[in-house]
Amino acid sequence: MRRFALILALVPGGLAAEEFRQLTGDEILTALIDRKLAYEGGATQTFEPSMRTQYFSSGPSAGSWAVRGDQYCSVWPPSDIWACYNIERSGDVIRFIGAGGDLTDGTYVE
Repeated sequence: MRRFALILALVPGGLAAEEFRQLTGDEILTALIDRKLAYEGGATQTFEPSMRTQYFSSGPSAGSWAVRGDQYCSVWPPSDIWACYNIERSGDVIRFIGAGGDLTDGTYVE
């Protein structure tokens, strides 16, 4: 059994999942512009180069997004309050981390 574990440890990439890595502002732009994410429960979200975002759940909702420093920020009318999130990535998964530590994972839709 030890030999099997050692072999797995030596295989590049092994069977371990990729770790999440925090993205910089430029990396956030690259990760989101012209992309679509799917969330748990079937909701999806698109990120347009015009900095508009569309969220589709039981119905469509339109907002705006921006990168401020190394954070993703969004506003959803009728509110005018921007909410900002740290962004991490692991493979095809984008993780939004709120100010209170809440996590939301989205997976790329091709």
